[in-house]
Amino acid sequence: MRIGLAVPQYGRFAALSSVLRVAREAEPMGLHSLWASDRLLTPLAPKDPYPGGDGHMPEAYRVYLDPFAVLSVAASVTSTVRLGTSVLNACWYPPVVLARSLTTIDRLSGGRLDAGLGLGWSSDEYAAVGVPWRDRGKRYDATLDALEAIWGADPVSFEHELWTITPSNIQPKPARRPPLYLGGFTEAALRRVGRRGDGWLAAPVPLPVLTSMWQVVRRAAEEAGRDPGGLRMIVRANPMITEHGTPPGSGSVADYCAYLADAAEAGAQEFILDFQQTATDDQHLLDLAAAFTSDLSTRLK
Repeated sequence: MRIGLAVPQYGRFAALSSVLRVAREAEPMGLHSLWASDRLLTPLAPKDPYPGGDGHMPEAYRVYLDPFAVLSVAASVTSTVRLGTSVLNACWYPPVVLARSLTTIDRLSGGRLDAGLGLGWSSDEYAAVGVPWRDRGKRYDATLDALEAIWGADPVSFEHELWTITPSNIQPKPARRPPLYLGGFTEAALRRVGRRGDGWLAAPVPLPVLTSMWQVVRRAAEEAGRDPGGLRMIVRANPMITEHGTPPGSGSVADYCAYLADAAEAGAQEFILDFQQTATDDQHLLDLAAAFTSDLSTRLK
């Protein structure tokens, strides 16, 4: 079992000092990975409800650092932890720009990139970047196609109604083709993971739901002639630590770790722990990471 940590990026943790301290201390703690996510704005009257809790976006999301910049800083003070995106909203970026940004992090970190991509949920954010909300699934698939071409051998060429890459050398290349982990919870999204992803970026939902969704991914992989055993399930959890609560929403460290251990039995192979909505400062965040790592290590021996 691998345990990762969301690198400081938003809310009270949107500060260089937090990124540097937490990234530096992650490796000695035995954490496997650091992850950054993607958020642009907080609409005052959102068109779409936030997909969690009561539908309201967490207050901490009002301040959000750029994921590429945060991971570049983390890369500069670490040497072994993987550096991942969970998730980038792939459709916001032209593929050649997205590939360059991801490849830069991979090269600066010595080949430690894990690329996690998703569709996003906010039509307001799509409007802000000038990308149509309609047919976003088709745009997403085309983005994945373009990334595969760009990360392949030169010369690269790509023809699509959205973008044209004339035969070109596109350098540098990643140290190796980064793993592509895909998010999403609809039938179409889960089947896409099975068809073409290296794994699924999941969320802490009730275990029967998690198991059912994972089965959709695995069946889609089999139907595409792929080995479902080669796919990874990575669960990003945002635990709210309280004395009394019911995971996966909230609970004590012990209660939440018990839920995660059950998720591991259901197929999860890695956890991304995001404490930025419950920790009060850097030390508290690191203490929670240590407590979860210790508890999970004992449960998952």
